[in-house]
Amino acid sequence: MSPRPEVPPRPVVSLLTDFGVRDPSGAVCEGVILSICPGATVVHISHDVTKYAIRDGALMLWCALPFFPVAIHMAVVDPGVGTRRRPLAVVVGRGDVLIGPDNGLLRPAARRLDEIRAVHELTSDAHRLHPVSSSFHGRDIFAPAAAHLACGLPVGELGPELDPATLIDLVIPDATPIPGGVATTVIYVDTFGNCKLAGLRQELEAVVGPMRPGRAVRIQADGAAERRLGWADTFGNVPVGEPILYVDSYDRLTLAVNQGNAAAELGLAQDQALRIQVE
Repeated sequence: MSPRPEVPPRPVVSLLTDFGVRDPSGAVCEGVILSICPGATVVHISHDVTKYAIRDGALMLWCALPFFPVAIHMAVVDPGVGTRRRPLAVVVGRGDVLIGPDNGLLRPAARRLDEIRAVHELTSDAHRLHPVSSSFHGRDIFAPAAAHLACGLPVGELGPELDPATLIDLVIPDATPIPGGVATTVIYVDTFGNCKLAGLRQELEAVVGPMRPGRAVRIQADGAAERRLGWADTFGNVPVGEPILYVDSYDRLTLAVNQGNAAAELGLAQDQALRIQVE
């Protein structure tokens, strides 16, 4: 029997999509949820995931979900909408249920929330809006499923159980050890131009020992000249315009420029490889 998720006294449903904020799609999904489960608290993580960028959405979920209470989390970055890709409800060890397409979007966050405990395909006609469109499964399939779970429906009512091993996987890259540092990749550029990198603090420190403010670092991106900068705990510890390597609030290695745009000023772009070596 599939485990039934824990539901807080006032259930929380989070939303993350690439729908954008100009069109009403995100609000429509909230409206569907509240129509079915008026007592739910709906939290919008983001609707500005880069269009079709499944890994970007997966990274946002990985960052955000540990800071939520046990909840129902609906995520839609779904270039395959309307095709034979499966709509899923993924129960994780912490008790949350992640709702979204079977394209890898949910896997990194599921790992971080104590791994997958059960998976169900969303096939129940009774828990969908009808007619189901071919292009807005967020409204017609995912939001109704999230709402019914928030109101206490056992997850098994939504459809048959699947083998978790059959789900499409997506892995957020790690850093690779090299002499004196790590080889890494820009995996995300945020709205400030900060460049989040493959790898966490512990992966760098496993090679070079503890990182302390002021320790010199050399970075070299493919096809670019080597740059020398310092490790810092926060932006304001260096002069305005100076670049730093630091760990962000999720412990991820990140390049930034104090009151500047690291991507533009260091000539970096998403998926660009670089090497970090510590002096």
